[in-house]
Amino acid sequence: MTQDELKEAVARAALSHIVEGQIVGVGTGSTARKFIDALAEIKDRIPGAIASSEDTRKRLESHGIRVFDLDDIAKLPVYIDGADEIAPGMHMTKGGGGALTREKIVAAVAEKFVCIVDRTKFVDNLGKFPLPVEIIPMARAHVARQLVRLGGNPVLREGFTTDNGNLILDVGGLDIRDPVNLETQINQIAGVVSNGLFACRPADICLLGTENGVRTLTRNAET
Repeated sequence: MTQDELKEAVARAALSHIVEGQIVGVGTGSTARKFIDALAEIKDRIPGAIASSEDTRKRLESHGIRVFDLDDIAKLPVYIDGADEIAPGMHMTKGGGGALTREKIVAAVAEKFVCIVDRTKFVDNLGKFPLPVEIIPMARAHVARQLVRLGGNPVLREGFTTDNGNLILDVGGLDIRDPVNLETQINQIAGVVSNGLFACRPADICLLGTENGVRTLTRNAET
């Protein structure tokens, strides 16, 4: 199977985690877009969705799926999104599409976080994919210096502005042995809005697309 076919398989498998009659949170990126296309086939079973980015909002609306504001809902049973990397402990690196802050907010509200990825995104340890860090523009130099002190090599994502009007530093060279601690450390740097480590709030379930079908992984087991 091609990578595209694996993404399609996990996107469709994620439909089984939808709670009928309830709003669903939807992530951002190529796999999330495939999930939106699959979700459109059962859109009559849900009142609508929460979007983690403007790109996602537009795609949902193009399928006739109503998009709610997060502040207007009291409950979000499930959030479905992809990842740039995910490790066995369900810790992730996200933000390749630049939507990490809004993704973190939606994930924080959701009762269950389902990560959908193809086999290439599953790794033993995080760190090969550069870690995105969203920053306030005026703090660019300060944050970059602090990230260097943490062992990273920050590079500005040229020509890119987040939906929140901020910049992204993509940080290579990090040895992410303790993702929870590193996520906390980076978030404490003045000028950092959020970073792409999803370790303090990891995924609950990973639907992993493989040549032998979709595997369901949890933090401690596989089904």
